[in-house]
Amino acid sequence: MSATRAAQRCKKTRRSNVPRSREQGCAKVIEEKRSGGGSRPLLEALLGKLKPGDVVVVYKIDRLARSLVDLLRILQRITDAGAQFRSLTEPLETATPVGRMMLQLLGAFAEFERALIRERCCAGLYAAMARGVVVGRRPRVERADVVELRGKGLKMREVAELLGCSAGTVSKIWHGQRVADRRAGAPGATPAIS
Repeated sequence: MSATRAAQRCKKTRRSNVPRSREQGCAKVIEEKRSGGGSRPLLEALLGKLKPGDVVVVYKIDRLARSLVDLLRILQRITDAGAQFRSLTEPLETATPVGRMMLQLLGAFAEFERALIRERCCAGLYAAMARGVVVGRRPRVERADVVELRGKGLKMREVAELLGCSAGTVSKIWHGQRVADRRAGAPGATPAIS
């Protein structure tokens, strides 16, 4: 039987997971430091190198996949390679039909839990916005500063250098201010071209 491989992706408890993987006899430990939402090149490389008899070991099932569809796709690739899957925190493996069924059920519940968390976060954001709380990061450049410096006749690049931002940021703020002035009918505003 070939060496056991571990695919781990955990930032917060990384220190405790790597020794635990070694204790389980994992010959190679792979730590993906990316979010589950984007591409995961280390996981893809691991799945591409699997041979019959390999065992992919993860600390927790939710560290492997972010949705049931993704979990099933990964498990199918592991099975197609002739390898097996095992989770350290949940007593699940793909060696038996019952293990595969339990793994799919657990994946469905994990996806459901993430969906509930997402809904609660969105509800909290909407409630905060309804109370007048400004959501998002603070702007690096104040609109008033851009308007003042451009009003003195400085070019966009010069304003950007003074404010420590890109010319694109200055342009976006400046043109956004001009549109707002036109809508408000401010005196001296450039008339809108129809």
